Amino acid sequence: MLRRGVKNLTRHLAAPNMAVRAASSKAFWKNVPLGPKDPILGVAEAYQADKDPKKVNIGVGAYRTDEGKPWVLPSVREAESRIFRDISDHEYAPISGPAAFVSESMKLVYGPNSEPLQSKRVAGLQSLSGTGALYLAARFIATYAEGAKPAVLVPNPTWGNHFPIFQHCGLKVETYRYWDNNTLGLDLKGMLQDLKDKPNGSVILLHACAHNPTGVDPTAQQWREISKVCKDKGHFVIFDNAYQGFASGDTEKDVTSIRLFIEDGHNVAICQSFAKNFGLYGTRTGAFSILCEDKDEADRVLSQLKIIARAIYSNPPLHGARIVTTVLQDPSLKSMWQDEIKTMSGRIIDMRAALKQNLAKAGSSRNWDHITNQIGMFSYTGLTAEQCDVLTQKYHIYLTRNGRISMAGINSHNVAYVAQAMHDVSK
Repeated sequence: MLRRGVKNLTRHLAAPNMAVRAASSKAFWKNVPLGPKDPILGVAEAYQADKDPKKVNIGVGAYRTDEGKPWVLPSVREAESRIFRDISDHEYAPISGPAAFVSESMKLVYGPNSEPLQSKRVAGLQSLSGTGALYLAARFIATYAEGAKPAVLVPNPTWGNHFPIFQHCGLKVETYRYWDNNTLGLDLKGMLQDLKDKPNGSVILLHACAHNPTGVDPTAQQWREISKVCKDKGHFVIFDNAYQGFASGDTEKDVTSIRLFIEDGHNVAICQSFAKNFGLYGTRTGAFSILCEDKDEADRVLSQLKIIARAIYSNPPLHGARIVTTVLQDPSLKSMWQDEIKTMSGRIIDMRAALKQNLAKAGSSRNWDHITNQIGMFSYTGLTAEQCDVLTQKYHIYLTRNGRISMAGINSHNVAYVAQAMHDVSK
């Protein structure tokens, strides 16, 4: 009886505490607001839900064949078959990634015989694609920038994810002029003036090639002017290098901007992605590097980058890194891969010409030269948000409301339909 009484008393005393804990647990997240949908992923979701047979997705940020299908590169298939045949373990990669992968990534962007690599003053490591590379850059700057945290300046417009990546690390993000809505091209004068007006030692983010979302890149001479202003102001430059080879079909040509800045004496940071040029979207394979003054500085910087990476994800994934390494280390596979990126970039260039031609056939009297003057996956069409809404609601053509279209979503089967619809909404 005594034991039963103690048990009942214990249950009676514990019940209120349990109720308090339950009530307090439920209260933890009651004020969390519903977040907005991602504008790009939201387009894909709406497209998938649409049952209309004429629907077209020109918002997709991934390569598609002329049949509208994803493409696994033959060089990647061959590399995977070798990896699966010879794989001996699934051990953890080093925090900085496999040494061979990092070496090949650095050679691709800096040049195999470049002075920075020869002098060992590059602090480089594997990242979780370009997004992860940008986050490593943001966290490193937020932690180690001397004095007050510098503002990060991004082009207006830019890839939407640039803002939250740096903001989440406590950095203020501002914009500089880039797109000229009157000429549908680069606002070089405005860009240079904004870079001059910013405080010395600001962080400047530049797109190495195939600017997202506009598809507008500076010329070689314009890059020299941009480099000079950044050098005179002591700005620290980060290159977002998401499309090397994918823009023009030439991996060397597409890093002209980066090489020029290095020649001018900039110690840049570079965020590399292998999503587009290898078609490795889901493997999240990339690299991040900072060019330093000397080997000693590079060793110290890399040690801190590894500490940051360790706290975020411990070790990077192996599969994509093994694919990239296998392709880049084998001359025959590398040659095959270079032909494949020429195929992808070439099809996109052809679709630019076809879209412009079909707009003229549809009767449009507008000047659409900017479509063929731009480069890379995306084109900033100049369409208004309201015109984009009509394209979606009336014609079942899905795109973001800023008028950006993915040229990879256009093919020989839908280009006439897309052109006619674009003409109808922009008369």
